[in-house]
Amino acid sequence: LLHLRDAAAKPPRFRAAARRLGSLLAIEATRDLATSVVSVETPLGPAEGRQPPAPIVAVPVLRAGLGLLEGVVDAIPYVTVGMVGLERQEDSLTATRYYRKLPDLDGALVLVLEPMLATGGSASTAVNEVAEAPSVTVLSVVATEEAVARLTSVRPDVRVVTAAVDPDLDANGYIVPGLGDFGDRLYGTGHGSGLG
Repeated sequence: LLHLRDAAAKPPRFRAAARRLGSLLAIEATRDLATSVVSVETPLGPAEGRQPPAPIVAVPVLRAGLGLLEGVVDAIPYVTVGMVGLERQEDSLTATRYYRKLPDLDGALVLVLEPMLATGGSASTAVNEVAEAPSVTVLSVVATEEAVARLTSVRPDVRVVTAAVDPDLDANGYIVPGLGDFGDRLYGTGHGSGLG
């Protein structure tokens, strides 16, 4: 988290830290997941193990959520991936969907990957996009209490797993101290990308 917050972090360092944190958040989000006993055949005989009884689906919110996806896949290699593209309207701070491609969510645990939960608007929209899933957890890097409250008002059973909860938003709806625009810093675009 400290590497992600560091304004001097260039995109390669930022991406590496985001990937590592994505793995840690995925592990934390699935730590208490129920499992069932399964049997496989080894070269020398049967062996029992445990696996989740339901599919796990990662749904990054484009484009910033892609920064966590590789880490989630590292931690949960059998995860299925869907995508939700949202664009934030700067004047109203609301999110508009421009893309949605999801696998079957019947019985699935969905991990919505949304690194920055400022007002909770984009994450709330993403949670609504996967409403048919029986279990939804939002993975974030930095959140505000306001965003978490908004998410739970949209879906009371939603879980939020985050690395930090910051106290404030600025006039533009950015988290303070936060870490800047996650997508810009991840891909080296815009102000605060670490390239200038």
